[in-house]
Amino acid sequence: MYVIAGLGNPGAKYENTRHNIGFMVIDALAGKNGISVTEKKHKACIGKGIIGGEKVILAKPQTFMNLSGESIREIIDYYKIEEKTELIVISDDISLSVGALRIRKKGSAGGHNGLKNIILHLGHDEFQRIRLGVGEKPSGYDLADYVLGHFQEEDRVLIAESVKQAAEAAEVMITEGADKAMNQFNKKGKV
Repeated sequence: MYVIAGLGNPGAKYENTRHNIGFMVIDALAGKNGISVTEKKHKACIGKGIIGGEKVILAKPQTFMNLSGESIREIIDYYKIEEKTELIVISDDISLSVGALRIRKKGSAGGHNGLKNIILHLGHDEFQRIRLGVGEKPSGYDLADYVLGHFQEEDRVLIAESVKQAAEAAEVMITEGADKAMNQFNKKGKV
């Protein structure tokens, strides 16, 4: 069984913001695979289904970004999944250009508070992740204001495509493994 957790913040005011791109990918996966992500459990909205012949739980933690690890820890413990191989976390990344995608099997939080909290609650950084580029913070902007802001009109096509690619990458990670997904998707987009 796999847990695919997209990071974001709950509430209408955060919809379609840079920080909520993980939620967008979960919505894309849910729509493509006929999974309803409406059950409220483990401090998250979750949905259960099958992707690529494997049982999956799609999760959107509702703890707010900086406490994402609380929800993910509960889900992992309840379903007894192997977090190093069966957890996939999807998040935004300001160090990647808009539309770029990076898949990793482990690594630091890179300054991302949601990932920091997950690492804190897991006690290690060895979990699979898909990072989606939202672009670097412009000079003079507050970081929180930037990541909680909406995409520029000219970026929306790139973002829609990267959300679709990330959903496909998650499916490849489940069916063919993270190495295959890295080879297939990491070369797309500029860093």
